[in-house]
Amino acid sequence: MEDGGIVRYKRDVWGEEVILGVSWDLLWVVSVALLVLLAAHAIIMAALANKKMDKPSADGRRVMRHESIDRLFHWVMAISILVLIFTGVAPIIGLRIAWLDIHWISGLILTFVVLLHIVRSLFWQDFKSMILGPRDFGEPFDSANKPGKYSFEQKGMHWAVTVVAGAVIVTGVMMFMQIDSPFWERTNSMPEDTLGLVFLLHGLSTLALVALAATHIYFALRPEKIFYTRSMVSGWISEDEMTLNHDTSKWAPKEAD
Repeated sequence: MEDGGIVRYKRDVWGEEVILGVSWDLLWVVSVALLVLLAAHAIIMAALANKKMDKPSADGRRVMRHESIDRLFHWVMAISILVLIFTGVAPIIGLRIAWLDIHWISGLILTFVVLLHIVRSLFWQDFKSMILGPRDFGEPFDSANKPGKYSFEQKGMHWAVTVVAGAVIVTGVMMFMQIDSPFWERTNSMPEDTLGLVFLLHGLSTLALVALAATHIYFALRPEKIFYTRSMVSGWISEDEMTLNHDTSKWAPKEAD
């Protein structure tokens, strides 16, 4: 096996150099970079916390932000992704666990839930509220330009996770077809060089998913964002939280029960 920086290579039975997968040294690079960037953000936000900032109240009238079915989708997807990350990374960092079956079962659950979420988004929800438009890109630089239901950052995170999770799912299914499962017997039908490329793409998308998951969790726990996380549990935000952070002409939710 040879390490070419980002990519690992090996020799096939003919002596040809073929891709084996991603170099897992990148896992440590991504981890350190994330820690540095998120720590820097936390320090900056702590310094700014001394300035007088409007803090919305959670009391008073409540409005619905997330229906119960959408909250269920979110948490099942979140748990599936975390289990996939853990079972995928565990062997790399030296943890000896029976990871393979847990990994592909979590992958199938994620695939199923993502497909259901796509169908619901297209036919039963306001899909347009998640589309990134040209005006959204000026939002972070203009405090007067408040978003509708979802902010620029929330839309960006949603689409980044969608693309990366899609890559993880597609490459994961291709790899899944190469192992024995309750649904079929192993075929080894994929050429070795093609399989190596699939492993590479799966590894790169996994690293990107690790970065996105860590970033999402960090911001979900930020004090100024915690009401969004609460709404993913309870479903509601207060009217004060809505008017301070959102443009009510772009988003007019119903009152929460």
